[in-house]
Amino acid sequence: MNRSEFLKLCAILGIGSTIPKSILANDLFNDLRSSDFGNDFVWGTATASYQIEGAWNVDGKGESIWDRFAHQPRNIKTKENGDVACDFYNRYNEDIELMRDMHIKHSRFSISWPRLLPEGTGKINQKGIDFYDRVIDKYLKENITPWATLYHWDLPQKLQDKGGWENRDILGWFEEYVSLCAHKFGDRVKNWMVFNEPGTFVPLGYLIKIHAPGKFGFNHFLPALHHVSLAHGVGGRVLKNVVKDGNIGTTFSCSHVDPYKNNERFIQSAKRMDAFTNRMYIEPILGLGYPTAEIPKLKKMEKYFKPDDEKNLPFDFDFIGLQNYSRIVSKPLQIVPGLHAMNVKAKKLGHDITEMGWEVYPEGMYKIIKQIAAYKNIKKIYITENGVAFKDSFVNGNINDTKRIQFLKDYLKQILRAKKEGVDIGGYFVWSFMDNFEWAEGYHPRFGLVHVDFKTQQRIIKDSGKWFSEFLQK
Repeated sequence: MNRSEFLKLCAILGIGSTIPKSILANDLFNDLRSSDFGNDFVWGTATASYQIEGAWNVDGKGESIWDRFAHQPRNIKTKENGDVACDFYNRYNEDIELMRDMHIKHSRFSISWPRLLPEGTGKINQKGIDFYDRVIDKYLKENITPWATLYHWDLPQKLQDKGGWENRDILGWFEEYVSLCAHKFGDRVKNWMVFNEPGTFVPLGYLIKIHAPGKFGFNHFLPALHHVSLAHGVGGRVLKNVVKDGNIGTTFSCSHVDPYKNNERFIQSAKRMDAFTNRMYIEPILGLGYPTAEIPKLKKMEKYFKPDDEKNLPFDFDFIGLQNYSRIVSKPLQIVPGLHAMNVKAKKLGHDITEMGWEVYPEGMYKIIKQIAAYKNIKKIYITENGVAFKDSFVNGNINDTKRIQFLKDYLKQILRAKKEGVDIGGYFVWSFMDNFEWAEGYHPRFGLVHVDFKTQQRIIKDSGKWFSEFLQK
């Protein structure tokens, strides 16, 4: 119900004069408009190379850890892989034109490291460079601003064979890769993100082995975490030095954490969960170190430190990309090593649940924005991912996904709430532009504004995509 409809209803009921002005002014009674966020607010959608490109072994591309991981069917719930995915490698022209037609002016995409450097280092694959040249030029031709992510999880397998993120040599390998991207594309791409969600790919890939490269245990996790933390500064410094007028950031997936019960044991478990989920990844680059007080096991990180590491961990990014989908509700559990806490299942929390099994909790977006914004040395925040997987339904040839529309509206209201309270939020990117390969979940969960038939590669704009397109014009 918008404000006009609410006032009409009050008039019919004869109660208009009794409604407090504070309620009449409440944004919840107004139609949500993109213009409410300001004229310079960035609106876009997001994708990732392995999830949409396909063409996994053509034109000189090297194998990635996700190629290797997904080709072992037991690793993917649906026994699928990203060999073809959305075939964006061959269909980028049509997909970018579809973005244009949907009035999407900003597109976050990622660059595939093994497509440019098949061995991870050394010989450059010119056909990979040519592909991203074509993609970037197409974005610019259609007046869509490209936002590039350097690392969205598809590490060259050749580097993983040498230890991957556990091997400190990766700092030099990563510097070489970032320098290549900056020199080849920095004349046209000005907005850069160094990493996508270290708080996801490091623990899932190097601690509990449900993502590539499938490693288990703190002996893998701790060195990987430290080297990824250091690599933020490595990548950031290269981009700052090479990209003229660059806007340089990195992204973190963060979730507000609540205790399941309001007593000391549960409150302490929530603090440990917050340290592990949020603080452990962002605080080192802010010069605050690792949260060893809450997670004493992190003290073992000391053996991976070199003399200049403490100085090189922080980097002054132009922005932080914040990615949020749900909240975490925590309870103590001693049998979980190092953390002694675990998530309460979403079905116990009394709210709607997504296809990923996540709780729909819009206020969590507001709370985590306020938490991250409280750090003194963060200049600007962009919401670089937010979206939802619900089961889409076909109605008369249309894809009716009203629950996704409501989700986006509810979360956007919480972002606007934080922005009106003074948080410097510069933009919002929907995850995702189109349905894609959702990592260990396969193709079943669909996050897209655009439906993809993975057998025919037909694209259909969902009702949510139509809504977002109209919203961008308001």
